[in-house]
Amino acid sequence: MIDAHIHLDQYAPQLTDTILQELPSHGIEALIAVSMNLDSCIRTEALAAQYPAIVRPAYGFHPEQPLPTAEEFAALLEWIELRAGQLTAIGEIGLPYYSRAEALARGEALDMEPYVGLLDQLLALAARLNKPVVLHAVYEDALLACDLLDKHKIRRAHFHWFKGPEEAITRMIARGDYVSFTPDLLYEPEIRELARRYPPQQVMAETDGPWPFEGPFAGRATHPAMIRDVAAAWGALHGCSASEAEALLTANTVRFYGL
Repeated sequence: MIDAHIHLDQYAPQLTDTILQELPSHGIEALIAVSMNLDSCIRTEALAAQYPAIVRPAYGFHPEQPLPTAEEFAALLEWIELRAGQLTAIGEIGLPYYSRAEALARGEALDMEPYVGLLDQLLALAARLNKPVVLHAVYEDALLACDLLDKHKIRRAHFHWFKGPEEAITRMIARGDYVSFTPDLLYEPEIRELARRYPPQQVMAETDGPWPFEGPFAGRATHPAMIRDVAAAWGALHGCSASEAEALLTANTVRFYGL
C-alpha cells in the first residue's frame, strides 16, 4: 500500500529511519511525504534522496502557521520550481481553518486575504509545473479552495483528511477531486459517513503522521502500517474484503500521483 499523506520529516530522525527500514515487512511500498515550509522541504528532500524508491516528496507551505515574509515565500517558490523534475506534488498547501477558529475563540480576527494570496500563488505554480496538489482545506474553506482550483484549471486535487458541508462534498465529487481517510475512520461517525458516500474511485488512505489518533490507536505512535486498518475499515463499509480495499485504494493513489 501507499500512505497518501505523511509528515515524515516531523518524526524524530531515529524513529524515521526505523519506520522506513521496516516498511516492507508491513507491506507498505511508498509514502507521499508532504512538507510544511522551506526548512521542512529541505528535510523531505534529504529523506527522498536517502530512500528514493519509498519517499515521494511533496513541497509546499502549510497554512496553519505564521505567514512567511515576502522574501521567504519567494525563496520557497524558487526552491520548488528548481526541483520540478523531482517532486511528486505541491503540498501541503491550503487555508488556515483551525488557526482562524482559535483566533475567533480568543475574540480576535484572522485576516484571510494573505493566506488566500499564498494559496493562489502555490496553485499557479502547480498549474505551471503540471503537478497534483495536496490540500488542507476543510469545512467552508473547501469551497474557496475549489474556486481557486477552477481558476487555475487544476484537476488533480487531493483534499487530505477532509471534513466539510454537503455543498463542498458535492462540488468536489463533481470536480473529480480525491479525498483520503486517516485511522479516525475507525471511530469518527462524520468520517465514516463521508467514506460511505464518496466515490470509491476517488479515495485513498493516509496517516497524517506523526499526528496521534484515538480509539484503538490511543497511546500508539502513528505508523504508516495503520493505513491497512484504514483500508479494512473502508472495505467493511462497502462490503468488500480488506485485500480488495487495499488494492483499490492503492490503485487510486498510484493513478492520482502518477507513480
